[in-house]
Amino acid sequence: MRKVASILLCAALLVGCKGSPAPERHIIFDTDLGNDVDDAIALVMLHRYIDLGLTDVLAEGLSKEGAGPVACMDIFNRWYGHPDIPFGTVRDGADCEADAVNYARAVAEIYPSEASDSASVEAHLLYRDILENQPDGSVTLIAVGFSTNIARLLKFDKDLMTRKVRQIVLMAGNFTGEQTSEYNVFKDIESARYIVDNWPGEIVFSPFELGIQVNYPGAVIEERFAEAEPLTDAYKAYLPMPYDRPCWDPTALVWAVEGESFFTVSEPGTVRISEEGITTFEPSAEGLHRVLSVTPEQAAALVDHIVELTTHK
Repeated sequence: MRKVASILLCAALLVGCKGSPAPERHIIFDTDLGNDVDDAIALVMLHRYIDLGLTDVLAEGLSKEGAGPVACMDIFNRWYGHPDIPFGTVRDGADCEADAVNYARAVAEIYPSEASDSASVEAHLLYRDILENQPDGSVTLIAVGFSTNIARLLKFDKDLMTRKVRQIVLMAGNFTGEQTSEYNVFKDIESARYIVDNWPGEIVFSPFELGIQVNYPGAVIEERFAEAEPLTDAYKAYLPMPYDRPCWDPTALVWAVEGESFFTVSEPGTVRISEEGITTFEPSAEGLHRVLSVTPEQAAALVDHIVELTTHK
């Protein structure tokens, strides 16, 4: 049943984009590639969305420093067919090198890359240059890692960002009422707080409690990827196989590109982040923030959809 549903989802997606003169969603994609492997899953989905004509990726950025993430980003972009997407990296960012098995380094040891961390432009400066040439209100900024690059852009040129960006999508926060700081917020609390307190436009949060309900099946890696490719090798390097991995970042990307189809969206309100990184949401008619959630049925549909997007050749 799940396989049939997945095929139908993909068919619907293809029909939906057929004949479109241009993508409706213009995206800047910011990721901590090399921490959790769901960033790699999201990156493959991003390339699939480009192939389907559903989005135009203006730039990518890394909120995780190091030669491994830079090489890994370059490898994924070339392998999945879009080597010309410009990307930048963070300088003096969050201390996260030892937080997880760095699958980015593992991928870089398998596949060749000439990309250099030292030669990479700072991401927030790249974003500024990209935004200058875009129509007003046309760009979605999506951050599925730390908020560092987005906060720096906002500090650097708030007027430009306010004019050009239609929406910010953050994989961030835990709105269950637990007094724990979600990882992406905790690693750079100052930047996360700066964005929610100073960005005058819409922010949509795809939180921890959503992504943990949507688990990518490790069996897909073992059964459907007969040949080596970057996602396969990244997944196998991250944790001992077999395992299913929550899709925090892929679900945020689905929202950024496809909108409400798979989600339950909160009423408007305001998100606050404490000095300790605790996130809270207070509904209000004039609020500019929304928080996503999913029903069990929506979560199952998202799994099928994400698998289809990442396994189609």
